[in-house]
Amino acid sequence: MVIAIDGPAGAGKSTVARLLAQRLGCPYIETGAMYRAVGLFALRRGVPLSDAPALEELAGDIHYRFLSTAQGNRLLADGEDITDVIRGEEVSQAASIVSALPGVRRALVRRQRELGRSGNVVMEGRDIGTKVFPDAEVKVYLDASAEVRGRRRLAQSDAGTPGDPARLKQLMAEIKERDRRDSQRADSPLLQAPDAIYLDSSSLTIDQVVDAILQHVRQRSAAEPRA
Repeated sequence: MVIAIDGPAGAGKSTVARLLAQRLGCPYIETGAMYRAVGLFALRRGVPLSDAPALEELAGDIHYRFLSTAQGNRLLADGEDITDVIRGEEVSQAASIVSALPGVRRALVRRQRELGRSGNVVMEGRDIGTKVFPDAEVKVYLDASAEVRGRRRLAQSDAGTPGDPARLKQLMAEIKERDRRDSQRADSPLLQAPDAIYLDSSSLTIDQVVDAILQHVRQRSAAEPRA
């Protein structure tokens, strides 16, 4: 089955999806990494981030492949492992720009559907259950409060230290603005699918979230008619 996990930035989708895929023994597709790949290749090849047609063509031309390894999920783009290099700030900013372009989103939706057609896959993003796989057998909308997401980002950026209130306030403002952009964009906005289960991870551990989704997957599998 296809397990679609959607939700806003910082809700824990990537970590949950990775652990869930490990528990189920199936591939994990991180769609956000694909947008980062487009941003990276645009920067490398000198494609202006304002050239929407060229970016759409670039997004459709890249060959994407996800690998599950002992070191975690890896993304190969045109045969190159770009997992680490796409986490830089410059690439993140480029990815934020290209992900808002309808043509790029259309190109990557096609690629994401190709990657998920084999079935038995965990895929996370912001429009998986509404746009990429609206017929996914299991849909989850993973959420968390802006404050909790801000504290998580602060802990990551400050190597686990609490950080200062002013920085937390700034991060919360950035998160709310990102939520606004994602939910109001014309193409594939961030939405909870009507048939998705809603999980607020604000007061849950990662393991509790994974266990809750696993329980839903097992219930859905048990309800499937046998051939």
